[in-house]
Amino acid sequence: QVQLEESGGGLVQSGGSLRLSCTASGTPFSINYMAWYRQVPGNARELVARITSDGTTNYADSVTGRFTVSKVKNTMYLQMNDLKPEDTAVYYCNVDFAYDPDNYWGRGTQVTVSS
Repeated sequence: QVQLEESGGGLVQSGGSLRLSCTASGTPFSINYMAWYRQVPGNARELVARITSDGTTNYADSVTGRFTVSKVKNTMYLQMNDLKPEDTAVYYCNVDFAYDPDNYWGRGTQVTVSS
């Protein structure tokens, strides 16, 4: 059974930093990609950053230059610098595995940036 464990959310002042992590376990299959999404109540979930198995990354325009996604084995990190109040959201980990038709989501971790 696949499990995604997220951690690192919290409350931070504008301009501050946080680091999120997501560890995937419970499957023998390799990872195609890992991604972070975020969602604000009333809005659609949006892609923040994604990293593929070969290390290719892509970012939402709104976070480019401030956020960095990285991956070590089955753990993905999101280093968030120069945080802004508009970054406030629930951040979700998303993982896609080879040979697995399902796509997996974490439970989410709250990030709150105060002005």
